[in-house]
Amino acid sequence: MTDDPTALGASLRRYNAFLLLVAGLGGLLYGIDVGIIGGALPYLEATSHLSLGQLSVIVAAVLLGGVFSTLFAGLLADWMGRKKLMILSGLTFVVSIPVIALSSGFMPLFWGRLLQGVSAGLVGIVVPLYLAECLEAKNRGKGTGAFQWLLTLGIVVAALVGIYYSYRVTSVAQTATASALFQFKDQAWRRIFWVSLPPGLFFVLGSLLVAESPRWLYRRGQVEEARAALLRSRTPEQAEFELEEMATVASVAEEKKTGAQAKDSLLRRKYVIPFLLACAILFLNQGTGINSIIGYNTGILLQSGLSDLAAHWGYVAFTCVNFLLTMVGMSLVDKRGRRFLILFGLSGIIASLLYVGVLFVGTERQTVNVAPAVQAMLDADPHAKLTFDRAASRKLLAGQTAIDPDRASLEIIYSYGDFTAATNFVRSDDSAAAPIEIDRASSLPSGKIDAFFKNPTGNLAAAQTAPLRIQKAIIAPIPSAQHGWLVALGLYAFIASYAFGPGVVVWLALSELMPTRIRSNGMSIALVLNQLLSAILAGIFLPFVGRWGYSSIFFLFAGFTVVYIAIAGFFLPETKGKTLEEIEAVFEGQGRRD
Repeated sequence: MTDDPTALGASLRRYNAFLLLVAGLGGLLYGIDVGIIGGALPYLEATSHLSLGQLSVIVAAVLLGGVFSTLFAGLLADWMGRKKLMILSGLTFVVSIPVIALSSGFMPLFWGRLLQGVSAGLVGIVVPLYLAECLEAKNRGKGTGAFQWLLTLGIVVAALVGIYYSYRVTSVAQTATASALFQFKDQAWRRIFWVSLPPGLFFVLGSLLVAESPRWLYRRGQVEEARAALLRSRTPEQAEFELEEMATVASVAEEKKTGAQAKDSLLRRKYVIPFLLACAILFLNQGTGINSIIGYNTGILLQSGLSDLAAHWGYVAFTCVNFLLTMVGMSLVDKRGRRFLILFGLSGIIASLLYVGVLFVGTERQTVNVAPAVQAMLDADPHAKLTFDRAASRKLLAGQTAIDPDRASLEIIYSYGDFTAATNFVRSDDSAAAPIEIDRASSLPSGKIDAFFKNPTGNLAAAQTAPLRIQKAIIAPIPSAQHGWLVALGLYAFIASYAFGPGVVVWLALSELMPTRIRSNGMSIALVLNQLLSAILAGIFLPFVGRWGYSSIFFLFAGFTVVYIAIAGFFLPETKGKTLEEIEAVFEGQGRRD
């Protein structure tokens, strides 16, 4: 360390700026994890021959991986250190990319996406934890802001990658044969994932170059190493002052192990009520449908009437609204308060979800069920394969005048015995779409446990030999582009309301609600519930839509949000300007809520 004050100050500023850069890369990586599937999914759906249920599992796998890694991230961070876990999370993301991009079937795709989810869960826990322990007090807000801001930017970057390949697909479609277009779409979704590799590599490199958390080192008795880590971002005076603070905190904690803390029951109101409130709010935060609407956004816009290129542009605009309104919400959260922002945002979410649901009701009423005709076609085909192009659409819609066969979509709900499945939507105007394939092996549960969750009373053995039965074969009109942009406006209102309200407030408010004694374990449990519901909703999204329509899923999300706003309105106190002790007093019934 140099003795020149000017040079020392410049060195410290560079290192603190580098810490903020690493935080931003962590947020960027997290955002890409969440958003990359949006641009890739239409091409994956068109070329992979995966069933509707399998595609939903592929989308949900990243969220399921987040459930597992969130559960153990705190333990791993304490065991191996913050820096090493950051490196591991980045490497996990890097490894996941070739696993996905080189895959040729469902299981490699699933494991690759699961690894992406594990990476996201680890990053989401360890990077904010590392920043809180490494940055100076005056820079901690910047660090948290950089992580959250770059997270939304990562979703924007993923959308821009998708729009680039949408232009490429549109260009190829003008001159290529259907077979060549199919091959290009197959390569497009793989390249979208390859393009997301560099941020992972940069994050690993940045994590290798930063120091370990000084507080983690101190707690492990490595005092000199902790001092050296502090000196990379502090002056010698600041470093010694913080070391003294660590020593004081450690001695107080040791005294409490045998003192008042042992008598302080975890069943007291100040622990139980904020814990249950945190679990409810984090659970319902996913009930708004935020991750499902991000992951399936392009598909929703395609089904609402937009072209492939317009749907990708619509998704880019969606992510930009999220990015910009997050900045607005962050600038207002300390001025207007947590309760105002979250209640205002939830009100907008309810209104926008109901609006989009009503728009889809109008188009879903015009559907035609051609199950008998499809049953006859597939009975004659032992491979249960159906190409839905303009010619097939005209044949199935013979005698119908309400639907234009050149702009129609087909989705089939079928069963083998007691177990029901559904195909993805296929448009008659998409010449490169893969044929609809119905396969018994991929449609039935993989085992007795899977069968129980799909149908507790179902007979799996009988389903193995049961004939194929087409329950519904729904042909729906592709709405106009005007209808598609009306749906897009509703989705923009949804993401603006979420970004302005719950997206900014929920993590800040909940960290303030949790008393210190239960914060780490309580937040881990609440986060697992959050990730679990997110994975479940993403997993059932396409089958649910196939069975009951897009309108029903948006009304379901609106119902969750109504419960959310009721709980927040009645039980969530305003935490702006309150000390942690004052907040605890509120839950003990001894303080003011506002």
